[in-house]
Amino acid sequence: MVDDETKTYRDFLKDSLRLTLDFSATDQNRGIGPPPLQKPPRNDQDKIPLPGREAWGSFAGTDLVAAIGNRKSHRRFKDEQLSLAELAFLLWSTQGIRESVGPGCAYRVVPSAGCRHAFETYLVVSSVGGLAPGVYRYLPVDHALVFEGGRVNLQAELSLAALNQTFVAAAPVVFVWATVPYRMEWRYGLAAHRVIAMDAGHVCQNLYLASQAVGCGTCAIAAYHQERMDRLLGLDGEDEFTLYMAPVGKV
Repeated sequence: MVDDETKTYRDFLKDSLRLTLDFSATDQNRGIGPPPLQKPPRNDQDKIPLPGREAWGSFAGTDLVAAIGNRKSHRRFKDEQLSLAELAFLLWSTQGIRESVGPGCAYRVVPSAGCRHAFETYLVVSSVGGLAPGVYRYLPVDHALVFEGGRVNLQAELSLAALNQTFVAAAPVVFVWATVPYRMEWRYGLAAHRVIAMDAGHVCQNLYLASQAVGCGTCAIAAYHQERMDRLLGLDGEDEFTLYMAPVGKV
């Protein structure tokens, strides 16, 4: 027998909640329009276009079977920067849009419950060709970045937010996935949160595999200081907050 607290957390992993919910009460079924596919840039933010598939020719020869077989977590990176084309490829591989199919709905290169894709991808950049150090956000609809701001002590703040896992701050770029829960709640109500956590795994596994195509490695991280990480990215911690992160560097 497990104690009540342990049982409560285990129950989060089950789909039993679905049987108790009135899905007719969700915003989708009440006729409320879907939330946008991505957070729009602020009026003072310029879009930074990213290289597209025409720049990824050299990445196309990676053997998928070998990539799956060689998948591992890396915590040591070479002192080399990533190119903007390499970063663009990794962003597309984790949240790229294949086809827009209607308001608030688009098929991407990763699966998501109900095609809701409740993530924003932030980048903490220290060494990427063509980008100044700082925090950026990916706009998958535009395949572009926006600059969210610089920090005087960026790497020190990142290290603290990562609970002093120093290899995180040593990486040339750190992917941080923040969730916007309402995108999933709009369709699934209280059944949304379990599948948001599942979706994060799909995204990060694509990063592991795609990293090999550009001579990089990564390491999935779910241990961080929530408030520090949210503050570093400028998130409110309620309607949007950090869920998962992964440093990327040459190996």
